[in-house]
Amino acid sequence: QVRLVESGGGLVQAGGSLTLACAVSGRTVSTYDMGWFRQAPGKEREFVASIKVITTYADSVKGRFTISRDNAKNTLYLQMNSLKAEDTAVYYCAAASRFGLSRATQVDYWGKGTLVTVSS
Repeated sequence: QVRLVESGGGLVQAGGSLTLACAVSGRTVSTYDMGWFRQAPGKEREFVASIKVITTYADSVKGRFTISRDNAKNTLYLQMNSLKAEDTAVYYCAAASRFGLSRATQVDYWGKGTLVTVSS
């Protein structure tokens, strides 16, 4: 049973930074294509970033967010800089067994999410 637990969400001012973490248990983080999605109120869940062999980013976060993983700690991270009000959402950690994670339909396992609120 794969379990994903997010942490690090909170309230931050526009222009600020925040780092999210996703602790993975049940499998090693390098086994899967790992990623982050987000869902703002009233909107569909959308892709943010993914990592396995390569990293992939949504255009809306490219140059501001960095996805990384620590295989020794079995943890996935999302470093978020230059945050904007439109980044406000619940952020979900995701794992997919197939390569090229970029859609919610590809996800095999989800975390419960962590809320990020950016005040303008």
